[in-house]
Amino acid sequence: MAAKTSKNRKRTGPRKQPRRGNPQWAQAQVRHARKATAGDWIGAARLRTLPLAATPVLIGTGAAHTVDVQFHWVLALGCLLVAVFLQIGVNYANDYSDGVRGTDAVRVGPARLTASGGAKPRTVLTVALVFFALAALVGLALVVRTQQWWLIAVGAAAILAAWFYTGGKRPYGYYGLGELFVFVFFGLVATLGTTWIQVQAAPQEAWLGAIAAGFLACAVLVANNLRDIDQDRLAGKRTLSVLIGRRASQWLFTAFLVLAFAIAGFLAIFYPVAWLVLLALLGAIPAMLIVWMYRQPRELVVALAVTSFTSLAYGALLMWALFG
Repeated sequence: MAAKTSKNRKRTGPRKQPRRGNPQWAQAQVRHARKATAGDWIGAARLRTLPLAATPVLIGTGAAHTVDVQFHWVLALGCLLVAVFLQIGVNYANDYSDGVRGTDAVRVGPARLTASGGAKPRTVLTVALVFFALAALVGLALVVRTQQWWLIAVGAAAILAAWFYTGGKRPYGYYGLGELFVFVFFGLVATLGTTWIQVQAAPQEAWLGAIAAGFLACAVLVANNLRDIDQDRLAGKRTLSVLIGRRASQWLFTAFLVLAFAIAGFLAIFYPVAWLVLLALLGAIPAMLIVWMYRQPRELVVALAVTSFTSLAYGALLMWALFG
């Protein structure tokens, strides 16, 4: 009789709940979630990262001025729209991909649309694809205007890189390659592409500025991954910060910023106004202090935002110097 009771108790006992950080746990929360508001959708665009889209365009436009003093503002605006649309698209794509995988089920920063259940995954994916399509359309218009047809392949590669950062079966962002691709596409491709669209040339100023823009974008990514290092490790997301650890990530963040400002110092030898770029250290230094002295991961959200706007100030001041 006791054995029978024990057996029944086993049958009627509470079911084991899905563990946090996996898709089953994330899906279990959907029925308890409130519907996403307009503010939630705007927040999911991660506005604090948008300065990273503007920085390479500013630097690339300044570099173009060293070749042709005419300001090609329509082409520059087109490049900015492509960069911003791609940035927003990749942010929504990351929300979708990380959400359906369960990676964002436990996170330090703001809740994501997919993981929180505030929006249907298909809806978030659709919005991401819309922004990718907008970037492609503006990019195609630039190609038609400049007759640089080979840039279609570059644009396609940028969209694929944006998607496979966290999308697909083997997203490269889950294998410690995020910083490499960010450096290439948010630094080299975005800056050199902006210069080439305007003057069909790639002067040394564009190359140096592209490297600096890439370093600044990587610094933002390191701050983001350092914030999420514990959650990513539990979720099986092997970012570079997870692979090298917290201390090495702090050094890497610092190195990216120092190298970017070293490039500005070198350019100042030839463009004296570039010394004003050092004013952006007013943001970089506090960001470094936060990264080294933080006690709670949430504090790194501030470091991320400050670094992003430092990047924008850096790009604007360097463009001014190259225009001078």
